[in-house]
Amino acid sequence: MTSSRRHHLKSLMLQIAASWLEQEAKEIEEAKEAHMAENCPAPDLSGDQAALVEICKKLHQAIDKIDEDRYDSEAKVAKTDKEIGELKLRVQELGGVKKPALKKVRMSADAMLQALLGGKHKVTMDLRANLKQVKKEVKEEATEAVGDWRKNVEDKADRKKMFETS
Repeated sequence: MTSSRRHHLKSLMLQIAASWLEQEAKEIEEAKEAHMAENCPAPDLSGDQAALVEICKKLHQAIDKIDEDRYDSEAKVAKTDKEIGELKLRVQELGGVKKPALKKVRMSADAMLQALLGGKHKVTMDLRANLKQVKKEVKEEATEAVGDWRKNVEDKADRKKMFETS
């Protein structure tokens, strides 16, 4: 797709989106006007002063009732917000504290035991001292192998007979 085609498609999409936004704003405004016409009819101001005073009293009573409802709803919202905050804290406590990634530390076994048991305990873990000492036997067959090959074949034949008889 060429850049001019891509730019043209993008501008078309933006025009369509702008028209949708304008249409949505008009619908919201119409819904607001319909709601106001339904719930708040225009007051009838024709009449004498006593009728107007009565209308004002009714309006003040309606305003007081609406203020009470608003205060109650604000109190409910504040209470639920506080509960939500407490529940979030409880969830964090139940989840526990995340343990940080441990760093690799090179430490000898003696130093590790001293750190775990404290400085007053003297414990040594010399693992090499507990190992068995194994002595290697040096074989001298290497020098004999250079000798007569027929002797070696006869030795092998005797070994073969030993395994066959048992």
